[in-house]
Amino acid sequence: MTRILARSLSLTPDHIARVHRAVEDAGPAKGVRQQTDADYADWVKKVLADQPLPGQPIRLFAYGSLIWKPELEHRAEQPGIARGWHRSFCLRMRRFRGTFEQPGLMMALDRGGQCRGVLYELAPEDPATLLDRLFRREFTVKPINNLPRWLTVDTDAGRVTALGFVMNRASPYYAGRLALTEVAQTLARACGHWGSGAEYVLNTVTQLERRGIHDSGLWKLLRLLAEQIDRFPRPAQDVSSTVGC
Repeated sequence: MTRILARSLSLTPDHIARVHRAVEDAGPAKGVRQQTDADYADWVKKVLADQPLPGQPIRLFAYGSLIWKPELEHRAEQPGIARGWHRSFCLRMRRFRGTFEQPGLMMALDRGGQCRGVLYELAPEDPATLLDRLFRREFTVKPINNLPRWLTVDTDAGRVTALGFVMNRASPYYAGRLALTEVAQTLARACGHWGSGAEYVLNTVTQLERRGIHDSGLWKLLRLLAEQIDRFPRPAQDVSSTVGC
C-alpha cells in the first residue's frame, strides 16, 4: 500500500486488528448440499462449450477478491467495465468470512449498472484444469451462489467477452439490496476462518486503487466501517504494563 493511499484510508490496520479473531472452520452446515467432482466437471464442460471464441485464451473478469488473490496463472491484465452488472454485498456468508452465529457478507455481481474491474488473460495450455480450480474457489454449495457466465466487457482496446461470476438470485444466501449502513454494521462484526469482512473490504479497495479504479461506494463503506468499529469498547489496558511509566 502506498503511503499516500494509506494516509487517505479511514479504515486502518488497527481497525482490522480490533475485529479479527481466530475462528475454526466449522465446515458445511448440516443439510447443505455440496458441489461434487461430477458437478464441477459438468460446469467446466458447459462453460467451455458456451465459449464465444473456442480455442482462444479465456479472459476472466475480476471485481473483488480475485484481484488481490487470483490463485490462477495469467499472462496479462487490463482494466475493463462490465456493463449491466454492479458490485453488491448481497451474498450472505455463514462460513469463510462469517459464522452461523454472526453471518457476514461478500460481494457478488448483481444485475444493473456497471462495474469497473480487472481482466486477466488466463494461460491457454489447459483451460479445463484452470476452470476446475477457479470454480472450486468460487462456489461450493448447491444451489450455486456464483454463476459462471460470459460477460460483455469494454476495454480501451474495444469490447471483449470475459468469464465472470454473477449472483444467483434464487440462492438462499442472496441477501437482496441492503442499505450501506446495514452492510457496514454486518461487516464490522463478521469474521470467519478466512478473516474478517472489514479486511476483505480494505484489501479490495487498496488493490482497485493501485490499478487506478476508484469505487466511491466502497470508499463510503470504508468510512462507515471505521465509524462502526470505533464505537466498539476497547479491551481493558493491562495494568501491569503501565507500572513504572
